[in-house]
Amino acid sequence: MAEFDVVVLGGVGVDTIVRVPELAVPPGDFLPVPPVYDYVAHSGNGVALGFHALGLRTKFADFLGDDPAGDLVRARYAAAGLDFSALPAPNGTPRSVNLVDAAGRRFSFFDGRHPDGLVLPPAFYLPFVERARHVHVASPRALEAFPAARRLGITSSTDVHAWDGADEWAHPLAYEADLVFLSSAAAPDRIDAIMRQILAEGRATVVVATEGAGGSRVLCRGDEAPARFPVVPPDRPVVDSNGAGDAYSTAFMSRWLAGGPIAECALAGAVSGAFACGAAGTHEELISAGALDEALARLGA
Repeated sequence: MAEFDVVVLGGVGVDTIVRVPELAVPPGDFLPVPPVYDYVAHSGNGVALGFHALGLRTKFADFLGDDPAGDLVRARYAAAGLDFSALPAPNGTPRSVNLVDAAGRRFSFFDGRHPDGLVLPPAFYLPFVERARHVHVASPRALEAFPAARRLGITSSTDVHAWDGADEWAHPLAYEADLVFLSSAAAPDRIDAIMRQILAEGRATVVVATEGAGGSRVLCRGDEAPARFPVVPPDRPVVDSNGAGDAYSTAFMSRWLAGGPIAECALAGAVSGAFACGAAGTHEELISAGALDEALARLGA
């Protein structure tokens, strides 16, 4: 019996969110904006908190700075009851400044700040992987998790975000995971080709591409073409799309790990992503297992 349903490796930081009328610099040199807030954020954080909210036994591990941003992270996890282990980040906690417009669309200025070549020591995180059913690698700083997962006979996943299919930074993630998520934002006209590329060059059995308001598409090994899935109309006004992709992938994986059909996985992702867009901030409100089950039942899953 595994101790953890899922281990999430890497990908925590803090977002500073600035709400603006539109994603463009206006004339002049000054613009009053609503209150600016800091939120515990980034992709690994969203996946870990999302799994935890859905009732999966979740372990999260990453670097973290001894700084105010790190204190914010530690306080959030203590309040949520998330099992988190960290090593000192030599350059402090990663940050982002995200602009969010009146329609909830966002643009992120990412300050990863970790030194080039910094990796999580396998001796730190592999003992967690060895006690898990699944490992989600949210950062290329934990690549030894993939061969470890194969040796252990457990599944793995990753998210390469808005990858264009060419930049080599994503290859060790996209070509090693069993389940790969990405956004179509960097290459919307080539997303089907990129999904096929991941299957052809890598080990994945399923590739999922999210397209914001355009829904998502899923390509499974052996399929001729990706299946298309629409968005779910949100139950509340859209105010902030930060974290919606992570909310989608977490709910999708929760159904995938339970052996659910792809259509149910995609519907769960769509419900969770729409829910996330109704809350200001990043990963501040996470759908619960009960709310997800209720929505799926209502939608006829």
